[in-house]
Amino acid sequence: MRISVIDMKKERNILAGCVLCAAAVLSLTACGGGGSASYADGTYEGQSSVYINEEEDSDDGNGYGVVSITIENGAVTACEFTTYEPDGTLKDEHYGEKSGGVANRDYYNKAQKALAACDKYEEELISSGRIEDVDAISGATINYNSFVEAVNDALSKAQVQ
Repeated sequence: MRISVIDMKKERNILAGCVLCAAAVLSLTACGGGGSASYADGTYEGQSSVYINEEEDSDDGNGYGVVSITIENGAVTACEFTTYEPDGTLKDEHYGEKSGGVANRDYYNKAQKALAACDKYEEELISSGRIEDVDAISGATINYNSFVEAVNDALSKAQVQ
């Protein structure tokens, strides 16, 4: 039996989906969705798994996110979310300039819109203090999923046992 690269990508994405579902369940208890979690003051970092687009020859959205949250008096007071290409390259103002090695203005605009949504996710988390109150933004769902997973990872490190 031969396993193709596409099958391996699908398998990896299924695993990433399972991790994300587990993180969502954790968020219900870790962020006040019925549980009574408490957090130690400090700054905590969390990371999402690497997302790989399962469409053949597509790198749209590939990468992962890293979040740094600061907790004071049990509440999130600061949040910084950055996204990276699978190879660790920071997604910045040049992200999306080329898709498959070719300049594409529409792809660039879409990529930059998704990148800008990261700031909104940070703001919503600080404002509400609860990850389940952060809404996904159209066109930035992959970043949203990475954000939720990374925040849950950071909160799990901050949780007082």
